[in-house]
Amino acid sequence: MEIERKYTIKELPANLDSYPCHLIEQAYLNTNPVVRIRKEDDTYYLTYKGSGMMAREEYNLPLNEESYYHLLEKADGIVITKKRYVLPLTDFQPDNKDNLSIELDIFEGKLAPLIIAEIEFPTKEMADAFTPPDIFLDDVTFDPKYHNSNLSKGL
Repeated sequence: MEIERKYTIKELPANLDSYPCHLIEQAYLNTNPVVRIRKEDDTYYLTYKGSGMMAREEYNLPLNEESYYHLLEKADGIVITKKRYVLPLTDFQPDNKDNLSIELDIFEGKLAPLIIAEIEFPTKEMADAFTPPDIFLDDVTFDPKYHNSNLSKGL
C-alpha cells in the first residue's frame, strides 16, 4: 500500500545539492489502471498502481535493462524525467520524530519547471494528521493533474 501526500513548494532549499539525488526516467504502458516502467539510477522496475488519490495498492517488480528498453518502446505519452532529492523531514520540522523523508522531484524536459514534494506515510491516519513544513505551498494530493500518470499525457 502506498500512502502519500503531494505538495508544491515555495522555494528550493539553498543546500539542495547536499542531499542524496536519484535520476529517474519513467513511462506509462497504461494509465487506468496505472502500469509504469521506471529507471532509477541503474535499477529498473515495472509498477502496478491501484485506484485512489492518497492511498492505493502498489506492486513493484524488478526488470533488467533490456526488458525496460523493450517496454519503453510500447509506452504511451511522454517519458518523464526528473531528479529526486531525498530530504529528511526533520531538517524542516526539527520536532518531527516520525523519521519521514521528503522526496523532492524536479521535473525536466517538457514538464520543467514543475517541482513536486511527496511524503510517504506508514498509515493513513498519519497522512491525515500531517502538518506540512513551511517550505510547502499547496496540497495537491487530491488533484489528479499532479499524478505522474496524468503528467505523462502532457497535461
